[in-house]
Amino acid sequence: MKVGETFSMIVVENLTRTQIVRYAGASGDFHRLHTDEFYATQSAGFPSVFAHGMLTMGLTGRMLTDLVGDGRLISFGGRFLAQVWPGDTLEAHAKVVGFSRTGEEPSVSLLVSTTNLKGEEVFRGSAVARVDDETQA
Repeated sequence: MKVGETFSMIVVENLTRTQIVRYAGASGDFHRLHTDEFYATQSAGFPSVFAHGMLTMGLTGRMLTDLVGDGRLISFGGRFLAQVWPGDTLEAHAKVVGFSRTGEEPSVSLLVSTTNLKGEEVFRGSAVARVDDETQA
């Protein structure tokens, strides 16, 4: 890894309503905007149910752990910028912005973004992860 290097990964293709409902079960968040098509369209005025923001963040996190390895994230956070709809395909991106030391361990700082196939940014954030000394170029 080196400063300025970028990484990308498709984290979900054709997100399904079933995946959204499964996430509701895993998270305990059964808000009707995510699980009840009639409520989302007729009562709330949305075109459909939509994914939980934390599902989007979790999918983005998958790209990060694939990049730096399991158990290496020190911090990860961000903002949800737009809804993610059934049928969406999401691509997560990370850009190396710097290296530092957290205690005795070297770490990498990353800017993170997730977009749908229309190029709309649905999530933006940052992460810090432990890396090996030889990871830094």
